[in-house]
Amino acid sequence: MFKAISNIGRTYQHVQRYSQILTILFKYGFDDLVHRMSLEHVVHLGLSLVSKKRAREMDALSRGQRLRAMIQELGPTFIKLGQILSTRPDLVPPDILEELESLQDQIDPIPFDQIDSILRHELGDTDLLFKKINRKPLAAASIGQVHRAQLMNGTEVVIKVQRPNLNKRIHVDLQILQDVAVFVEKRVEEFQSLKPSEFVAEFAIAIEKEVHYGLEAANIERFKRLFADDERIHVHQVFKELSSQRVITIEYVDGVKPRDAECLIAAGLDPVVVADRGSTLILEQVFVHRFFHADPHPGNLMILPGNVISYLDFGMMGRLNRNSREQVADLLIAIVEQDEVRATDVLLRLVNAPDDLPMTRVQNDVADIMDRYLISTSLEEMQLGDLISQLLKLAARYRLSMPADLFLLLKTLAMVEGVGLNLNPKLQMVEKVAPFIREIKFNRWHPSRVAREFMDTGGELIHLLREIPGEFRQLLRQARRGKAKIEFEHIGLGPFIHSNERIANRIASAIVLGSLIVGSSLIILSGIPPTWHEIPIIGLAGYLVSGIMAFSMLLSIRKDS
Repeated sequence: MFKAISNIGRTYQHVQRYSQILTILFKYGFDDLVHRMSLEHVVHLGLSLVSKKRAREMDALSRGQRLRAMIQELGPTFIKLGQILSTRPDLVPPDILEELESLQDQIDPIPFDQIDSILRHELGDTDLLFKKINRKPLAAASIGQVHRAQLMNGTEVVIKVQRPNLNKRIHVDLQILQDVAVFVEKRVEEFQSLKPSEFVAEFAIAIEKEVHYGLEAANIERFKRLFADDERIHVHQVFKELSSQRVITIEYVDGVKPRDAECLIAAGLDPVVVADRGSTLILEQVFVHRFFHADPHPGNLMILPGNVISYLDFGMMGRLNRNSREQVADLLIAIVEQDEVRATDVLLRLVNAPDDLPMTRVQNDVADIMDRYLISTSLEEMQLGDLISQLLKLAARYRLSMPADLFLLLKTLAMVEGVGLNLNPKLQMVEKVAPFIREIKFNRWHPSRVAREFMDTGGELIHLLREIPGEFRQLLRQARRGKAKIEFEHIGLGPFIHSNERIANRIASAIVLGSLIVGSSLIILSGIPPTWHEIPIIGLAGYLVSGIMAFSMLLSIRKDS
């Protein structure tokens, strides 16, 4: 697992990468970020590296366009970060969000010789494993490259191969991102409530899963078991003996991407059936299996003969626990019933809310969402995409931090509805949600589940009661030995403590400066050799150091005034 470190630039690789990142920041006109982190000495150096012509070119682009171009140049880690941020309207302003949504990681393919070298290192002699491997890739992205191939028995497959040195590059970038996130969290006030360090930690886990092809193979196998006898869906076969952490070989399927209704009709497929199946399948994954494909855009879907749906790229999967699934259902029910108090309560159980949250204002805003987007009290007529959009804006407004899987769920539902409406404008996504919600409500009070939960809770209570005497004895034992500790945490005193430390440092520096001047004066008056023009050199050196210290202190005072 990727581990964050805190010592910036402690290795040559880190220093080199920091230099590249800063150069690209200046190149695309983001020197203001460096200003806000109080790194003015870096700003002057960076601005000198950017030509006036380049600066004029950047001025002609919007902030979002510059950011998207910068992310693409920064490489795989930042591209994936941008793609994840494109699903987080609570963290990203609307103008930037729009650009990030169009962020693509299509880049120039690497030479086949390098691909072949990786395959031989991971799998062995490819001449004995594959009858043919197409040298021209089907796709080339920032993480991997895909080639079509044929096994010795004639089976058509695709091989996804990870780019060379990818793990090493991502490892360094993640460490730098964690360092920068912690630094910004301390230096820039408006970022403190967003907690970028926590987001980077979640991102590190997500990208680690995506670059581990063994996990993707496991996701496909689990998906295949869940839908083993379902004729609506086709799940690729994984060739485990031809897969590793850096290589995955799967069955090749030939179909049509559901980009619009016309292309499906031209291929003899029914877009209405595809839209219906696609939305139903996602809802089954979410509300029944609690394990869902979290990136079902048209590029990751293939429609086979018979309107059978096949998912591509299982690197990004969402998971929900039972409580989260039921709370999402409760939220939809409360909104339909126009109960803003209950809806707000459920929403706050799903997220992490700040202590100073104005509850009345949140309830009023939830009620406003209901009035604006709930066309009637019927669940079937509610606009799911608009509802999700407004809930995400509400979360951003009140700094409500949502768990990553909840964001994946909301993004997935909105994305599936968008794809479905593109194929069938009459699709009513929320109408399809109703049966699943009714089933959840029914199962919640089913006697077998109530009995099971009662037994589980009773067992936990008995276990807790058994532990209490021992824990209490341990506490008394520590108290008798004088080892009991009580910790206090001061909230909001950071700036005050920092200010006092600076004052103390200046007083100490002034005392040292005064002592140095007095000492140097005594040495000069005493005439202690060695001398220069009958003036003691040690005294002159003391005066020189004193002058430098005094000048530095004056600059520091002037800067803070």
